[in-house]
Amino acid sequence: MKPFPIILAPLAVLLFSVFPLTDTDIWWHLACAREWVTTWTPVRSPVINGHVYFQAVVGAVYGVGGAVLLVAFKALLWSAVFALFLFPLRKRLVDLRLVASLVAILFCLRYQFEMRPVVFSMLFLGLYWNLVPRILNNAGSQRIACVLSVLLLQWLWCRFQGLYILGPVFVGVSMACRIRCARKDFLWQGAFVLALLAMPFLHRDGLLLFLYPFGLLDRLVGLSESAAVFASHIAENRSPFTLLFAGENTFAVVVAMAAAVLSLFLSRRSFWKSGEVAWLCITAVLAMVAERNIVLFLPAFCYFVLSDASACCNFSPCKEHCRVISVSVLALILGLWCRSLLPYDMSMVSGQRVPVAAAAWMASHPHEGRLFNDDRSGGYLAFVNPQDSTYLDGRFFLKTSSFFERYLQYAESPSEFMKDMDSLGVDRALFPLRHYTRWDGVIQALTSSAKWRFVYVDSAFVVLDRKNLR
Repeated sequence: MKPFPIILAPLAVLLFSVFPLTDTDIWWHLACAREWVTTWTPVRSPVINGHVYFQAVVGAVYGVGGAVLLVAFKALLWSAVFALFLFPLRKRLVDLRLVASLVAILFCLRYQFEMRPVVFSMLFLGLYWNLVPRILNNAGSQRIACVLSVLLLQWLWCRFQGLYILGPVFVGVSMACRIRCARKDFLWQGAFVLALLAMPFLHRDGLLLFLYPFGLLDRLVGLSESAAVFASHIAENRSPFTLLFAGENTFAVVVAMAAAVLSLFLSRRSFWKSGEVAWLCITAVLAMVAERNIVLFLPAFCYFVLSDASACCNFSPCKEHCRVISVSVLALILGLWCRSLLPYDMSMVSGQRVPVAAAAWMASHPHEGRLFNDDRSGGYLAFVNPQDSTYLDGRFFLKTSSFFERYLQYAESPSEFMKDMDSLGVDRALFPLRHYTRWDGVIQALTSSAKWRFVYVDSAFVVLDRKNLR
């Protein structure tokens, strides 16, 4: 069977990343690119923004070409991530059956390629993926140049996302797999990892920036009692196993879990023989801990598959029917991708996930009191209606566990919601009607209340005002 260049995998990612901005946090980041956004509800202290550079970049891109250019930029970034991870294999040609299999997996998981700060974390990891082996395999001026490059990248990474901690972890794992008996190697390698860990202290709020990743980890897995509510109730933090039992994103979750389990099984005997294999195992475990970690695993998985196909699959000898099947699979996926483009709004803003029309109506119909909104809408409202301070946005890291528990309780107890809204001076509330049905009970309770009335409704969102405050 005719071999194909590895560049086909990044090209597939480039195509599959073209879909509207579905991650609602991007709007909070765009709002912060303009000015720091705070809600009218209490914010946990001390406050640190670990995404300053990410916000500056996406804000500049959006300012030039809006959401359309931002989606194109996102697609290029994700394609670059996979190109960097596969760059060591650039001279290798792969079997068409492998290409078809990987493209099918990437297509199933394409909605993981969102415009989030993690894309820059993966970009930095891709650069480390190529630079760290050169540090270990070379000496002299080339090693020094690579070391300085990684230190500079680590310094930048600290202000893109809290996942900058993955840099020192990856370097440490790679060096542990290549540890030398000579004491001098151990000393300089240890000093290098410590220097990477010290990079946050070269920024303002250095200690807070250094501690930031550990707080994120706590809320991801619920290590402390106060963080357990965030780990169990934030959708992206839930394990694929939890999603599977709940029947959410079933097909994509099964594909991701199967790839992760297969990777762990096939690489179990060579964990410490290669930094790349060790990293594959680490990210496979992370992918099974939380859905949001699947993107950490996919590039390493593609590298693993394409670097050692015989370890991943036991292909039969080349036959003509295998070619036909592979081409048919690729044609089917391409057709499904083309079909998926048809329902997209050409503005590349998902009006089903953020209140595009409702926000426009609210801007032209101001209110006197405070606004209550669900967390998914907060970032978009802060971006398009900055004059109307929001109740909550998706940056739960800025909120206490007691506040978040109370917020979740509102959906279960509409009477508590109305009682608190009265005492807080809330005279307007916005709720989603699709995708997030948590608030259906509250909407019904407000509809039957003499104090509230519908003032706006569309297919995705509803706005209610209190009668006695208008």
